[in-house]
Amino acid sequence: MSIWEVTSVSSEFGKLLRVSVFGQSHGTAIGVTIDGLPAGEEIDLTELQAFLDRRRPGRSPLSTARKEGDVPEILSGLLDGKTCGAPLCAVIRNGDQHSGDYAELAGKPRPGHADYTAWVKWKGHADMRGGGHFSGRLTAPLCIAGGIAKQILARRGVYVGAHLRSIGNILDEPLPERPTADLFETIAAKPFPAVNDKNGAMMRQAIEQAKQELDSVGGVVECAAIGLPAGLGDPMFDGVENRLAAALFGIPAVKGVEFGEGFNAACLHGSQNNDAFAVEDGRIAAVTNHAGGILGGITTGMPLILRAAFKPTPSIAREQRTVSLSGMENTTLQIHGRHDPCIAHRAVPVVEAVTACVLLDLLLEGNHGTF
Repeated sequence: MSIWEVTSVSSEFGKLLRVSVFGQSHGTAIGVTIDGLPAGEEIDLTELQAFLDRRRPGRSPLSTARKEGDVPEILSGLLDGKTCGAPLCAVIRNGDQHSGDYAELAGKPRPGHADYTAWVKWKGHADMRGGGHFSGRLTAPLCIAGGIAKQILARRGVYVGAHLRSIGNILDEPLPERPTADLFETIAAKPFPAVNDKNGAMMRQAIEQAKQELDSVGGVVECAAIGLPAGLGDPMFDGVENRLAAALFGIPAVKGVEFGEGFNAACLHGSQNNDAFAVEDGRIAAVTNHAGGILGGITTGMPLILRAAFKPTPSIAREQRTVSLSGMENTTLQIHGRHDPCIAHRAVPVVEAVTACVLLDLLLEGNHGTF
């Protein structure tokens, strides 16, 4: 096959519910197209904006100073406030780009960023201002799709929520084995998304310390979904974990995904890790939930629990070693501009968004009497 015949769909995920993200960080706009939404679903735009505001930049000294309203402009797919069966397309206009901050970086790839790999793949033609299409800015349109999916899921009794499980080595309390929608709402309303506010204060301090040291720090987001029926998904290569992991790794800076006990299960015996079954109120349920609500790629009916690990922000103000692409020689760079000392706390609603989109796609595909 000729390279001219290759069609890229790397910025799209989903089967029946197809989510496609477009735009660049410093381009005119960023946006999303959502195809396959069930018709007749009312979309509360005020609620959607509140969800987008949770990841919006410039709201805290712990995030980038870039000021963006992140107000979605719905171009198609809604009629009188309800989905109409056509693909829903929405854009967010970029309004506070400082592209001059990236002039030096055009020939000096940032360590830890996609500058070098994009330069190789697209032969120097990639728009890498502000990270281009690789930027965390592209998570805003993801949140449009996820915010809509969350509203549709909630009407079917399925709720998705998340918190910041850790920053560096500082841990928050884990979500309870059976989290509630009220708990999700409580965390979402907080200025910092931790279960325990004392732990949240320590995590904020760690982010601030990294900022003062001209450095950055990573973190882990823990997400749960409740109300899912048993039986969603398939074995082997199309299981619930497969579908979720593939989409979650599309979030910029995600370097690891685990479900239930995850890697900790390797430290346990079977007698510790196995979830015993019992009959509760005439239904089969697991007594514990080390499996994270999934067995054999198929939902068990227990809460789905996952965690996504985010690397430290690669754009830091410390001087770093790199190369000159034009001169093919070693050099250094010092990154200027506005960057997050940590992106994990702003990524909490993004993980919710991607999880909600995948789960809605699975429910539409399985059609478990919910649509």
